[in-house]
Amino acid sequence: QVQLVESGGGLVQAGGSLRLSCAASGRTFSRFVMGWFRQAPGKEREFVGRLNWSGGIYYTYYADSVKGRFTISRDNARNTVYLQMNSLKPEDTAVYYCAGDQVYSGTNPSEYDYWGQGTQVTVSS
Repeated sequence: QVQLVESGGGLVQAGGSLRLSCAASGRTFSRFVMGWFRQAPGKEREFVGRLNWSGGIYYTYYADSVKGRFTISRDNARNTVYLQMNSLKPEDTAVYYCAGDQVYSGTNPSEYDYWGQGTQVTVSS
């Protein structure tokens, strides 16, 4: 059984920064594709970004709404994936989820097999 546990959410003013963490257990995640998603009240869960491994290199891909502001990284020794969020805006307010899969996955939430419980991020004006 693979489990993902998120932390790091909270309240921050517009323009501020937060770093979310996603700790994995159950197996080694060094070659997993890891995605970040978010969901605001009354809205569909949307893709934020992903990190995948190929040929010994890690690649990242981001939604246009967060490109240049958010950064995904991982620490394989700690089985942890991070989402660094800078220049936060009120529209970034949502519950943020990390997700993982053994097979390459894209931007659709249904493509990911493993999910964290979510962590609330609130950005005030």
